[in-house]
Amino acid sequence: MSDSIVAFVPSRDPGKARSFYEGVLGLVFVSEDPFAVVLSSNGVSVRIANVSTVEGFKPAPFTILGWNVDDIRGRVGALSKKGVTFQRYEGMAQDDFGVWTSASGALVAWFTDPDGNVLSLTQLP
Repeated sequence: MSDSIVAFVPSRDPGKARSFYEGVLGLVFVSEDPFAVVLSSNGVSVRIANVSTVEGFKPAPFTILGWNVDDIRGRVGALSKKGVTFQRYEGMAQDDFGVWTSASGALVAWFTDPDGNVLSLTQLP
């Protein structure tokens, strides 16, 4: 399938999510309705889906959305200055920036959005 991808991110508070994704991460606002806030990340549609009426909703405990970056430590530093906290995971050797080196040599760092969804940055080798 060669059609373009649409990413979906659940949110119990789409307004708060929009502030984070637009104001902190720099995604571009496209539209908003009662069901979702639509943003663009370098041409990829990201739908912040309103799950406020989903009883018992809990965010997934794994990465649901990530970005490939050229300078992961620079990006971690910039986002940290905007108040983003990077996650630390037991059993994973992470450096002072919270960056883990995978077996392939890729560098990965994780953080969460206001709903607790796990997001990541990856710098490929």
